[in-house]
Amino acid sequence: MSDKLIIIPAYNEGESICGTISKIKEDAPDFDYIIINDCSTDDTLQKCISNGYNYLNLPINLGIGGAVQTGYKYAAENNYKIAVQVDGDGQHDPSFLSKMEETLIKENADMVIGSRFITKEGFQSTLARRIGIGYFTKLIKLFTGETITDPTSGLRMVGRDLIELFAIDYPRDYPEPESLVKAIKNQRKVIEIPVIMKERQGGQSSIRLKKSVYYMIKVSLAIVLELLRKHKSFKNGENK
Repeated sequence: MSDKLIIIPAYNEGESICGTISKIKEDAPDFDYIIINDCSTDDTLQKCISNGYNYLNLPINLGIGGAVQTGYKYAAENNYKIAVQVDGDGQHDPSFLSKMEETLIKENADMVIGSRFITKEGFQSTLARRIGIGYFTKLIKLFTGETITDPTSGLRMVGRDLIELFAIDYPRDYPEPESLVKAIKNQRKVIEIPVIMKERQGGQSSIRLKKSVYYMIKVSLAIVLELLRKHKSFKNGENK
């Protein structure tokens, strides 16, 4: 058993889950993995069973945040020192995990994010999503002083400290920017490294054009509420 865990949230990823696991076994064999099947309605669960994959099957759909938090709870309970999210759609390349781990340890970081926008190689996402990403980069810079080029990237590795924090408290809906702000405002060190991502290998993104405005408003309000909550904690002497 490794002390490093790959968390794979999966909702209707039947078209791509086998390829994702094959790449992990080939390029990151020193990591354990756990698929969090978020009550998929396609054949994701059947493929997990028939191929003997390591998986947890959620009885109800929790959404991306709940699925990822389930992975963090599993990591915390099984004493993993490092956990990294790799999406089940084939966009994330496991060959970058060794570099992310090296950076996490060498830089004494709490979170390492794989960013597609540092060297701007590979798939750069859709125009609508790039607009949202640019917006959140500016919003996070405004509120935290930190420049994060790819705040919606799901390819993120954390150490034991954030595993325990996120196992207890993790955003439910569109969690990446909000959890990033939570980490920064709790004085955790966040670093980005360049990675190359691919287009989705199957299924559909949970963020579509008609949801983009809701997404931006909802996450913006969540970030503000997180900051207000943190400010209240400081005033009450609860900074932990």
